[in-house]
Amino acid sequence: MAAKQVIRNLVMMTIMTAVCYSFTSCASVDRNTREDYIGPRLSSSTTPQSKDKTTPPVDRVAVPTITPEGPIAVTVQDAILLTLGNNRALKVEKLNPAISRTEEEKERAAFDPILTGGYSRDREKAEKPSRPNQANLDNEVTTELGVSEYLPTGTDVAIDLSTEQTWSNLYSDDLYKSRAGLSVTQSLLRGGGLRYNLASLRQARLDTRATSYELRGFAEAIVAQVEETYWNYALTQRQIEIFLESLKLAEQQKRQTEEMIRIGYLAESELAAAEAEIALRREGLINARSNFQKTHLQLLRLLNPPDTNLWQRGIVLLHQPAVPDVKLDDVESHVGVALRMRPDLNQAKLQVQRGDLEIVKTRNGLLPKMDLFITLGQSGYSGSFGRSVDAIDGKSYDILAGISLEYPFINRKARALHRKSMLSREQAEEAVNNLIQLVQVDIRSAYIEVNRAKEQIAATAATRALLEEKARIEAEKFRVGKSTTLLVAQAQRDLLSSRISEIQAITNYLNALIELYRLEGSLLERRGIMAPGQEPVEQ
Repeated sequence: MAAKQVIRNLVMMTIMTAVCYSFTSCASVDRNTREDYIGPRLSSSTTPQSKDKTTPPVDRVAVPTITPEGPIAVTVQDAILLTLGNNRALKVEKLNPAISRTEEEKERAAFDPILTGGYSRDREKAEKPSRPNQANLDNEVTTELGVSEYLPTGTDVAIDLSTEQTWSNLYSDDLYKSRAGLSVTQSLLRGGGLRYNLASLRQARLDTRATSYELRGFAEAIVAQVEETYWNYALTQRQIEIFLESLKLAEQQKRQTEEMIRIGYLAESELAAAEAEIALRREGLINARSNFQKTHLQLLRLLNPPDTNLWQRGIVLLHQPAVPDVKLDDVESHVGVALRMRPDLNQAKLQVQRGDLEIVKTRNGLLPKMDLFITLGQSGYSGSFGRSVDAIDGKSYDILAGISLEYPFINRKARALHRKSMLSREQAEEAVNNLIQLVQVDIRSAYIEVNRAKEQIAATAATRALLEEKARIEAEKFRVGKSTTLLVAQAQRDLLSSRISEIQAITNYLNALIELYRLEGSLLERRGIMAPGQEPVEQ
């Protein structure tokens, strides 16, 4: 009876331990899956998971309303929201975190309980030499049902129930044997411990987090692209206007030249310079219109409004390039932001953490395999199935316990894998250090470019004002016969170039600011856009 009580206690203790570990293992790896929301920042009271009907759905961005016909009128912010809600390339990238989460579920499946069952029937006929005319017929039917689970501690637990029914022509009654058993195998060295058994799952979670940073980087890149394309589109529109005005002025100059030739005030050779200038203006206008049309297509692809007649839609920009009232912090502050927020740098830091987990796995592989196992069972015998089950509480029991050991003499594969993991981890750390240096160069270069572009605005404005005066003076001199058509054309050509350079300088400054914010990883924050991967990775 003492042995029987011990078995019962061990069975109950093991079952409770398995259940507790099962719940704790699930709790340790369970987490609330964040939706991959990319869109306007929500208020503190409404999160992407909120069920408030005023909150935009987590899988859609609050896209501005676009009329089904006519040109698309958008501000810069409207263009950003349209891109985040409709752009096809972004939709492709947004699937990556969800795909990566399936790998997490795949790794968690290693700790799922498994239901097993079986049914078999055996019939044996044996003839005895002493009785050649009489044969023994033995029959056996076996039914089994069990549940097993592998725990993150390296413990394999299995509970099984089985029944055997036997009968023979040698006796009239059937014999039933029912058994309830519990087996526990605990890895003591290789394969044991939470750190090793949860390492693959934690790596999968890091991979999912890495895809969030990758998605954030792509979202920042596409927001930067749509902003730059927006301003470049405005630039090409303005360039066409400038070329048209310049062409009109060149044609007016030609008419003046023809009139002065007609009255004999100028030689006919002066007409060639005026006609050449008109040809140059038309050449520039053709190029400007071509750039406008190509930029128009690029902006349409980014916005991708839901329209079957997409490529024929016009675009009206509600914002025009203007110098923003922005005062940059010192360059070290921008570098500090980049070192915390750059998505690619955070991805690289996650690779270091993944390498640490790989070392945990390969170091465990260096250990010998030593397992402690114990099998406990109680059986009941009777002439019927029901009574055999009731008899399980009887005195019949079985206990099997022991230790198994396995270790390769050289263990070459495990050593090679461990060495590889150590080198890969070192490589990942060096990659982080290299990327930190590249971030320093990127931010400092972009900071210099922003300051250069800002200074160019005033410089090009001054140049344009001076060249306007020069062109006016040259035109006055031409009217009184103290200049030539060629000199007037050169002055007008210089003025044309300066006017384009002036609007180009403003656009360059806007784009330089966008690039600086993108490189430091703060563009989405500055535009009020929420996206995964906002939290920096700590090392």
